[in-house]
Amino acid sequence: MTTRQIRTRRLMRTTRAAVTALLVALAMPAVGTARAAGSTVAQPHVERACGTAPAGHARCFALVRTDVHGGLGVRGPAGSAKVRAGASTAATDLPEGYGPADLRSAYRLPSTGGEGQTIALVDAYDDPTAEADLAVYRTTYGLPPCTTDNGCFRKVNQRGATAPLPQSGAASGWATETALDLEMASAACLQCHILLVEADEPLMADLAAAVDTSVALGATEVSNSYGGTEAHGTTAFAKDYSHPGVAVVASSGDSGYTVPAFPAAYSSVIAVGGTSLTRADNDRGWQESAWAGSGSGCSAWVDKPAWQQDTDCPGRTIADVSAVADPDTGLAVYVTSVPWGSGGWTVVGGTSASAPFLAGVIALAGDPAAFPDASRLYSAGAASLNDVADGSNGTCDGDYLCTAVPGYDAPTGNGTPNGLSAFQR
Repeated sequence: MTTRQIRTRRLMRTTRAAVTALLVALAMPAVGTARAAGSTVAQPHVERACGTAPAGHARCFALVRTDVHGGLGVRGPAGSAKVRAGASTAATDLPEGYGPADLRSAYRLPSTGGEGQTIALVDAYDDPTAEADLAVYRTTYGLPPCTTDNGCFRKVNQRGATAPLPQSGAASGWATETALDLEMASAACLQCHILLVEADEPLMADLAAAVDTSVALGATEVSNSYGGTEAHGTTAFAKDYSHPGVAVVASSGDSGYTVPAFPAAYSSVIAVGGTSLTRADNDRGWQESAWAGSGSGCSAWVDKPAWQQDTDCPGRTIADVSAVADPDTGLAVYVTSVPWGSGGWTVVGGTSASAPFLAGVIALAGDPAAFPDASRLYSAGAASLNDVADGSNGTCDGDYLCTAVPGYDAPTGNGTPNGLSAFQR
């Protein structure tokens, strides 16, 4: 085959992928009718925490299970919870949904580490019960306290001041996002400090300013569980998400294979996709597949970085790495400031869960300077990540852009954490 023929074939495949992505974007159902992992079965019991975002605004990517609210109980067949062996059920049942011990087991993470690291969570509006909810979560799972009084927790506005804080985000759903972020970062890194930076509104300009403030206040990792659809002009904030020496992480989205979300599309950002995680009778004790909602796509506005070698996308490909995000195999979250009732325990998913968790993993490894971008994840040895080679998040004739395959694929990136070696030099 001649060089010209090879280039023509690649162009045809790229064009097909781009057209498919556009068609998927136009036809993508609301999350209320989102597909379960690996299928087109509806998930009527799942809702987006945040509503549709107007132009110039970001939407949070938290997905809430509407069939799980309040109380403690034995986990169901989805594998979400367990009772401590040898203890009475009434006293020791844990909330439904995966907790810190489950995640440490699934991803072979140590329970210590992260000293000196500060994870910043960037969210919009104020979560008035953030610290109190975090205390319930950490107490429930036996994690050390992380409070304002002991210096572990700090909440500021986008200018870095403790007051005035933005208006409450309870009605908009952003408080649910905030609780998820705080608790997933805690689940990954028990000893890390946490900095919550609340943007005035979910305007991209405000959120970008909050990222800059996070770094100015000493964050070593910055997690962003929100995004907007990539379009002309979206690269304007790229500089705000580029801070060498600080690992900047962003959710890949919850709409499957489609037009990429930003800030995840920026080449300086670690784009985090999502998986479905279940217990299994194998050496690992767990198995994963690509979650159908995991955001993936081919950027039309951001050039392909030198460290990304996939062939069917001429621009930046999303995502780089992944972790559990499927609401049906979701995470236990305690949140009080919610649009429904008085809140309490629920199960939440979305790449809004996997992004802060990955930020916590990087903090646990203690080497954020290794992540001026995601290149480290492309050079790490195969054994340092769990390769996800099953499931899909759209229609692309089996192409890796929407299908989990051995090695790199867009829905799950290079895989999920398998200990800390992929996150250390």
